[in-house]
Amino acid sequence: MSEQSANLALPYIAAAQAQKHVTHNEAIRRLDAFVQLVLESATATAPPASPADGARWFVPIGAMGIFAGRDGTIAAYEAGAFDFLPVAQGFLAFIRDEGRLAVFDGGAWVSPLAASASRAAISARVLEEDVNLSGAYTESALAIPDRAIVLAVSCRTLTAVTGASAYDCGIAGEPAKFGGSLGAAAGATNMGVIGPTAFYAPTPVRLTAVGGSFAGGTVRIALHLLLFAGPGA
Repeated sequence: MSEQSANLALPYIAAAQAQKHVTHNEAIRRLDAFVQLVLESATATAPPASPADGARWFVPIGAMGIFAGRDGTIAAYEAGAFDFLPVAQGFLAFIRDEGRLAVFDGGAWVSPLAASASRAAISARVLEEDVNLSGAYTESALAIPDRAIVLAVSCRTLTAVTGASAYDCGIAGEPAKFGGSLGAAAGATNMGVIGPTAFYAPTPVRLTAVGGSFAGGTVRIALHLLLFAGPGA
Protein backbone atom coordinates (compact mmCIF):
# COMPACT_ATOMS: atom_id res chain seq x y z
CA MET A 1 0.00 0.00 0.00
CA SER A 2 1.21 3.50 -0.83
CA GLU A 3 2.22 5.78 2.05
CA GLN A 4 0.14 8.66 0.66
CA SER A 5 -3.05 9.28 -1.29
CA ALA A 6 -2.95 9.37 -5.08
CA ASN A 7 -4.38 12.83 -5.77
CA LEU A 8 -3.49 15.17 -2.91
CA ALA A 9 -0.50 13.23 -1.50
CA LEU A 10 -2.11 13.10 1.93
CA PRO A 11 -0.05 10.92 4.29
CA TYR A 12 -1.64 7.71 5.51
CA ILE A 13 -1.38 6.50 9.09
CA ALA A 14 0.62 3.29 9.11
CA ALA A 15 -0.40 0.23 11.05
CA ALA A 16 0.85 0.35 14.65
CA GLN A 17 2.34 3.81 14.00
CA ALA A 18 3.40 5.81 17.03
CA GLN A 19 2.27 9.44 17.34
CA LYS A 20 -0.54 8.99 14.84
CA HIS A 21 -1.69 12.53 15.45
CA VAL A 22 1.38 13.89 13.61
CA THR A 23 0.44 12.15 10.35
CA HIS A 24 -3.24 12.94 10.81
CA ASN A 25 -2.57 16.63 11.44
CA GLU A 26 -0.31 16.86 8.38
CA ALA A 27 -3.12 15.44 6.22
CA ILE A 28 -5.63 17.90 7.71
CA ARG A 29 -3.23 20.78 7.09
CA ARG A 30 -2.90 19.79 3.40
CA LEU A 31 -6.66 19.41 3.02
CA ASP A 32 -7.16 22.86 4.55
CA ALA A 33 -4.79 24.29 1.93
CA PHE A 34 -6.27 22.50 -1.09
CA VAL A 35 -10.03 22.54 -0.48
CA GLN A 36 -11.87 25.66 -1.75
CA LEU A 37 -8.55 26.91 -3.13
CA VAL A 38 -8.15 30.71 -3.09
CA LEU A 39 -4.79 32.09 -4.20
CA GLU A 40 -3.77 35.57 -3.14
CA SER A 41 -1.75 35.76 -6.37
CA ALA A 42 -0.45 33.48 -9.12
CA THR A 43 2.15 35.97 -10.39
CA ALA A 44 3.77 37.65 -7.35
CA THR A 45 7.46 36.74 -7.26
CA ALA A 46 8.17 38.27 -3.82
CA PRO A 47 6.91 36.55 -0.66
CA PRO A 48 4.42 38.62 1.37
CA ALA A 49 5.86 40.62 4.24
CA SER A 50 3.10 39.74 6.71
CA PRO A 51 1.10 36.76 5.43
CA ALA A 52 -2.22 35.94 7.06
CA ASP A 53 -2.73 32.51 8.55
CA GLY A 54 -4.28 30.25 5.92
CA ALA A 55 -3.33 32.45 2.94
CA ARG A 56 -2.00 30.74 -0.19
CA TRP A 57 0.04 31.76 -3.22
CA PHE A 58 1.11 30.05 -6.42
CA VAL A 59 4.87 30.37 -6.80
CA PRO A 60 5.79 31.50 -10.34
CA ILE A 61 9.12 31.12 -12.12
CA GLY A 62 11.68 33.66 -10.88
CA ALA A 63 10.34 33.90 -7.34
CA MET A 64 12.63 35.33 -4.66
CA GLY A 65 13.33 34.95 -0.98
CA ILE A 66 11.73 31.98 0.72
CA PHE A 67 9.84 31.26 -2.53
CA ALA A 68 13.07 30.83 -4.54
CA GLY A 69 13.36 27.40 -6.12
CA ARG A 70 9.76 26.53 -5.26
CA ASP A 71 8.20 27.52 -8.59
CA GLY A 72 5.16 25.51 -9.62
CA THR A 73 4.00 24.87 -6.06
CA ILE A 74 1.35 26.31 -3.79
CA ALA A 75 2.82 28.19 -0.81
CA ALA A 76 0.38 27.79 2.07
CA TYR A 77 1.04 29.79 5.25
CA GLU A 78 0.00 28.48 8.64
CA ALA A 79 1.31 28.75 12.18
CA GLY A 80 4.28 30.91 11.20
CA ALA A 81 5.62 28.79 8.34
CA PHE A 82 5.04 28.03 4.66
CA ASP A 83 4.21 24.59 3.31
CA PHE A 84 5.07 24.16 -0.38
CA LEU A 85 2.54 21.79 -1.89
CA PRO A 86 2.36 20.23 -5.36
CA VAL A 87 -0.40 21.37 -7.71
CA ALA A 88 -1.77 19.06 -10.39
CA GLN A 89 -3.24 19.72 -13.83
CA GLY A 90 -6.96 20.40 -13.53
CA PHE A 91 -6.89 22.19 -10.15
CA LEU A 92 -9.42 25.04 -9.98
CA ALA A 93 -8.69 28.19 -7.96
CA PHE A 94 -9.96 31.70 -7.41
CA ILE A 95 -7.08 34.16 -7.87
CA ARG A 96 -7.84 37.05 -5.55
CA ASP A 97 -5.62 39.81 -7.01
CA GLU A 98 -7.01 39.14 -10.52
CA GLY A 99 -10.62 38.55 -9.45
CA ARG A 100 -11.02 35.43 -11.57
CA LEU A 101 -11.44 31.68 -11.53
CA ALA A 102 -8.67 29.77 -13.27
CA VAL A 103 -7.69 26.20 -14.09
CA PHE A 104 -4.12 24.94 -13.78
CA ASP A 105 -3.09 23.38 -17.10
CA GLY A 106 0.14 21.89 -15.80
CA GLY A 107 2.21 25.03 -16.26
CA ALA A 108 -0.03 28.09 -15.91
CA TRP A 109 -3.40 29.23 -14.57
CA VAL A 110 -5.72 29.72 -17.55
CA SER A 111 -9.28 30.87 -17.98
CA PRO A 112 -11.86 28.11 -17.67
CA LEU A 113 -14.05 29.94 -20.19
CA ALA A 114 -12.00 28.88 -23.22
CA ALA A 115 -8.36 27.95 -23.67
CA SER A 116 -6.37 26.04 -26.28
CA ALA A 117 -3.68 23.44 -25.70
CA SER A 118 -1.06 26.19 -26.24
CA ARG A 119 -2.78 28.49 -23.69
CA ALA A 120 -4.45 30.87 -26.10
CA ALA A 121 -7.46 31.92 -24.07
CA ILE A 122 -10.45 34.21 -23.64
CA SER A 123 -11.78 35.23 -20.25
CA ALA A 124 -14.58 37.40 -18.92
CA ARG A 125 -13.45 39.72 -16.13
CA VAL A 126 -14.93 42.36 -13.83
CA LEU A 127 -12.52 44.93 -12.33
CA GLU A 128 -13.65 47.36 -9.61
CA GLU A 129 -12.45 50.56 -7.98
CA ASP A 130 -13.88 53.08 -5.55
CA VAL A 131 -13.15 56.56 -6.93
CA ASN A 132 -13.04 59.59 -4.63
CA LEU A 133 -14.27 62.65 -6.54
CA SER A 134 -12.71 66.11 -6.69
CA GLY A 135 -12.38 68.93 -9.21
CA ALA A 136 -13.90 69.15 -12.69
CA TYR A 137 -13.30 65.44 -13.28
CA THR A 138 -11.58 62.49 -11.65
CA GLU A 139 -9.95 59.59 -13.46
CA SER A 140 -9.72 56.09 -12.07
CA ALA A 141 -6.37 54.59 -11.10
CA LEU A 142 -7.72 51.40 -12.64
CA ALA A 143 -7.35 51.37 -16.42
CA ILE A 144 -9.20 49.45 -19.09
CA PRO A 145 -6.43 47.04 -20.21
CA ASP A 146 -4.77 47.23 -23.61
CA ARG A 147 -6.47 44.89 -26.12
CA ALA A 148 -9.55 44.45 -23.91
CA ILE A 149 -13.08 44.43 -25.28
CA VAL A 150 -15.38 46.40 -22.99
CA LEU A 151 -19.02 45.36 -22.72
CA ALA A 152 -20.08 47.81 -20.01
CA VAL A 153 -18.92 50.07 -17.21
CA SER A 154 -21.30 50.20 -14.27
CA CYS A 155 -21.43 52.77 -11.45
CA ARG A 156 -22.78 53.00 -7.93
CA THR A 157 -22.70 56.23 -5.93
CA LEU A 158 -21.39 55.12 -2.53
CA THR A 159 -21.41 58.50 -0.78
CA ALA A 160 -23.39 61.47 -2.05
CA VAL A 161 -21.70 63.63 -4.67
CA THR A 162 -21.29 67.26 -3.56
CA GLY A 163 -20.43 70.34 -5.60
CA ALA A 164 -22.10 68.93 -8.73
CA SER A 165 -25.69 68.06 -9.51
CA ALA A 166 -24.77 64.85 -11.38
CA TYR A 167 -21.84 63.22 -13.15
CA ASP A 168 -20.96 61.59 -16.45
CA CYS A 169 -19.06 58.32 -16.77
CA GLY A 170 -16.79 57.84 -19.77
CA ILE A 171 -13.25 58.38 -20.98
CA ALA A 172 -11.21 61.37 -22.14
CA GLY A 173 -12.86 62.74 -25.29
CA GLU A 174 -16.09 60.79 -24.65
CA PRO A 175 -17.15 61.88 -21.14
CA ALA A 176 -20.59 60.21 -21.23
CA LYS A 177 -19.59 57.03 -23.10
CA PHE A 178 -20.90 54.82 -20.27
CA GLY A 179 -23.65 57.08 -18.99
CA GLY A 180 -24.58 60.75 -18.68
CA SER A 181 -26.10 62.86 -15.89
CA LEU A 182 -25.90 60.00 -13.39
CA GLY A 183 -27.42 60.27 -9.92
CA ALA A 184 -25.52 62.17 -7.23
CA ALA A 185 -27.43 60.64 -4.30
CA ALA A 186 -25.95 57.74 -2.36
CA GLY A 187 -27.26 54.45 -3.73
CA ALA A 188 -27.81 55.69 -7.31
CA THR A 189 -26.70 53.11 -9.90
CA ASN A 190 -26.17 52.86 -13.64
CA MET A 191 -25.27 50.01 -15.98
CA GLY A 192 -23.43 51.61 -18.89
CA VAL A 193 -23.84 48.90 -21.52
CA ILE A 194 -22.19 49.66 -24.86
CA GLY A 195 -21.64 47.79 -28.09
CA PRO A 196 -18.50 45.64 -27.59
CA THR A 197 -15.62 48.10 -27.96
CA ALA A 198 -11.92 47.27 -28.30
CA PHE A 199 -9.34 49.42 -26.52
CA TYR A 200 -5.77 49.54 -27.82
CA ALA A 201 -4.06 51.29 -24.91
CA PRO A 202 -4.58 51.33 -21.13
CA THR A 203 -7.46 53.77 -20.63
CA PRO A 204 -8.72 55.11 -17.29
CA VAL A 205 -12.40 55.77 -16.70
CA ARG A 206 -13.23 59.46 -16.28
CA LEU A 207 -16.01 60.73 -14.00
CA THR A 208 -16.93 64.30 -15.03
CA ALA A 209 -18.87 66.73 -12.87
CA VAL A 210 -22.17 68.10 -14.23
CA GLY A 211 -23.42 71.49 -13.02
CA GLY A 212 -20.30 72.41 -11.04
CA SER A 213 -17.09 70.81 -9.79
CA PHE A 214 -16.78 67.88 -7.44
CA ALA A 215 -16.32 68.85 -3.80
CA GLY A 216 -16.70 65.29 -2.53
CA GLY A 217 -18.36 61.94 -3.01
CA THR A 218 -17.32 58.39 -3.84
CA VAL A 219 -18.37 56.30 -6.83
CA ARG A 220 -17.69 52.61 -7.29
CA ILE A 221 -17.01 51.67 -10.91
CA ALA A 222 -16.91 48.17 -12.38
CA LEU A 223 -15.38 47.33 -15.75
CA HIS A 224 -17.12 44.43 -17.47
CA LEU A 225 -14.81 43.15 -20.20
CA LEU A 226 -13.27 40.34 -22.19
CA LEU A 227 -9.52 39.65 -22.08
CA PHE A 228 -7.41 37.53 -24.38
CA ALA A 229 -4.15 35.59 -24.18
CA GLY A 230 -2.21 34.56 -27.25
CA PRO A 231 -0.79 31.08 -27.79
CA GLY A 232 2.38 30.07 -26.01
CA ALA A 233 5.42 28.37 -27.45
